[in-house]
Amino acid sequence: MQIDMSRRGSVTPELLPVASDEGLAPEDLAGLVASGEAVILHTRLRNDVRPVGIGKRLRTKVNANIGASDRRSCLEEEVAKALTAVEAGADTLMDLSSGRDVRAIRTAILEASEAPVGTVPVYQAALEAREREGSVLRMSPDGLFSVIEEQAAEGVTFMTLHAGLTRTTLESLRREGRQAGMVSRGGALLAAWMIHRDAENPLYEGFDRLLEILLRYDVVLSLGDALRPGSVADATDRPQIEELALLGELVLRARNAGVQVIVEGPGHVPLDQVEANVLLEKRLCHEAPFYVLGPLVTDVAPGYDHIAGAIGGALAAASGADFLCYLTPAEHLGLPSLEDVREGVIASRVAAHAGDLVKRGRVASAWDRRMARARAALDWEAQVSLSVDPERARKYRSLRTGEEPGPCSMCGALCAMDIVKGFLGREGSNCV
Repeated sequence: MQIDMSRRGSVTPELLPVASDEGLAPEDLAGLVASGEAVILHTRLRNDVRPVGIGKRLRTKVNANIGASDRRSCLEEEVAKALTAVEAGADTLMDLSSGRDVRAIRTAILEASEAPVGTVPVYQAALEAREREGSVLRMSPDGLFSVIEEQAAEGVTFMTLHAGLTRTTLESLRREGRQAGMVSRGGALLAAWMIHRDAENPLYEGFDRLLEILLRYDVVLSLGDALRPGSVADATDRPQIEELALLGELVLRARNAGVQVIVEGPGHVPLDQVEANVLLEKRLCHEAPFYVLGPLVTDVAPGYDHIAGAIGGALAAASGADFLCYLTPAEHLGLPSLEDVREGVIASRVAAHAGDLVKRGRVASAWDRRMARARAALDWEAQVSLSVDPERARKYRSLRTGEEPGPCSMCGALCAMDIVKGFLGREGSNCV
């Protein structure tokens, strides 16, 4: 397993391509995995899945959520979304299916995608309890752990598991009086089960059992934030921080058991609290890789939540967040279309790279320097190919200016770069 082998000083086969892609010495990356500051998403059950590294000194990664619901379920459409997300540059996928045929959809996504795939197993466990017993409240702990093992055995590489939602942290939420209450779907299912049964969260109570399953398949544990804020008014409140502190304890238990672990974060957070949230997670969770949903910096952008999330994501990444979960224009409104998925991935990739320019310096800025030289030279083909979305860049160039060389239709004969090049000659193309 990754942690155990790295602690022994070994470089695993999965670690080598990640180190090469990130420009790190394999031994350095192994040291980060051994300490828990980085994780390797992979599965030896599917040879066509490329390993992905997340954490300190690595490029900020982007995840795309897909999956059907009970209102709309189409296997072919979700596979198409998976392929669209990967084509647009998503590093990982999460299948959040919660409607019909969850097994078939997950299997199809796993078989179609070269990217690591994550899940939230409590969705399937709750659905099966409703189908067999008539209610999600009749879900059994054994049924939940059985689903976790089933998905691990299929090649799922990381799982969101809300083990930090306990009777104590749930009581903290009850006392707080939030604007938006609880917005985590997995957290809500577990909270309803706990309240109905007057019982502790099985994922917390059976945490050692959970770790045994994850270690067996080397699945990365993504500690879910059931109490993440669902409005900017609720950000950084007592329930969120109490759960985060408990997740820090679970991080140490997971690492001691040899299980790779990341921590999930908010949510809706105003700009002036984004950096503090990242620093808190790093402090309380012992430098575990941080996986954030956006974060959204305002609540009023339905239809444009991919932009609100990219603003927060850029600041979070610059502050040390390691993994951005995309948002699409359809967030809070409905299931995303193929174009929504593409828009969401590109927006989050821009945010991730903007953050990397801060925390990775010249390594990340090499891409921007190449683009600057292409612009100074009015090299349109190079500018298009260097774009985060070449397809859109080419389309806009063609529609707005055409294919002729020279300045674009914005400035025309008054193009600043073209004018300056005339005075500075050859030097002008490198003045940037």
